[in-house]
Amino acid sequence: MRLLFDPHLVNDPFGDPGLFVDCRDERRALLFDLGDLRALPPRKLLRVSHAFVSHTHMDHFAGFDHLLRVVLGRKAQLALVGGPRFVDQVEHKLRAYAWNVVHRYEVELVLDVLAVAPDGSGERARFSSRRAFARDSTQAFRWTDDVLLDTALLRVRGGFVDHGIPCLAFVIEEKARVKLAKDRLDALGLSTGVWLRGLKQAVLAGASDDTPIDIEWRDARGAHRTTRPLGALRDVVLAVAPGQRIGYVTDLRHTEANVERLKALLGGVDRLYIEAVFLHADLAHAQRKHHLTARQAGEIARAVGAHDVVPFHFSPRYTDHPEALQREVIAAWRHAT
Repeated sequence: MRLLFDPHLVNDPFGDPGLFVDCRDERRALLFDLGDLRALPPRKLLRVSHAFVSHTHMDHFAGFDHLLRVVLGRKAQLALVGGPRFVDQVEHKLRAYAWNVVHRYEVELVLDVLAVAPDGSGERARFSSRRAFARDSTQAFRWTDDVLLDTALLRVRGGFVDHGIPCLAFVIEEKARVKLAKDRLDALGLSTGVWLRGLKQAVLAGASDDTPIDIEWRDARGAHRTTRPLGALRDVVLAVAPGQRIGYVTDLRHTEANVERLKALLGGVDRLYIEAVFLHADLAHAQRKHHLTARQAGEIARAVGAHDVVPFHFSPRYTDHPEALQREVIAAWRHAT
């Protein structure tokens, strides 16, 4: 069964934190944290529809300028999501530049910026290149059930942990997976194409059998277009399975409150990307820096029931022996002694 998410870290474990999640059937990608983004080619950055920023320490936010430079004049809209005061922080970034010619660009870029706070409050503002990125009126809102993005196929939820400042942890959830039988498509005289996205969405939404499904594809004989009712296509659906869940956690202190928050947010994730900054032998240093040790990262992965764990955000003090961090995480996750 084809997976919707194709996640990978933006940099190696010693580089700036960041996770790029390609959403194959959504024709989009999601980006978590905006540190050094030079490892991502422009074609990937142009796929990004939403960028989620855990907090605005430089190694998580300095890449905003690079992303803006790539998408400006090429992309119509980009959503940015962060914690308290994030709208103000994006505005300050934008005000640092002169925008006297950007209104002439053929493609208008609109930045849709959301800031959320631990008390459930939020604010939203838009910045358009047509108006030299001046802030539109700010709207207040409440965010409920931790949901930051909700589409037909996926959901992104966030929760705050303590890093000396509020810091967002994230979980990316595929709502469900639909497996299709290609041989049954062939028997109906149809072929695969982007139209299957609409079929999957209709199935997952519980649409009625008379719901029309627009079908388009292209093959050696040219372009084809037809419409069939959902009921005539149900036999090509073999199974509906629970969706994939990916967790992203970085920059937090090891406290009981943080662990409990992550257990509630991330329980049973298929894969957990989690910081493992220091070896546990350097626990005192980790505590001073408000970061996790590798052992603590592994213990959290075990506590939330992660099926797989990928550590990152290693301190450069371990450049010559990164395998020590890897081993400590895995041992704690597997509860090895």
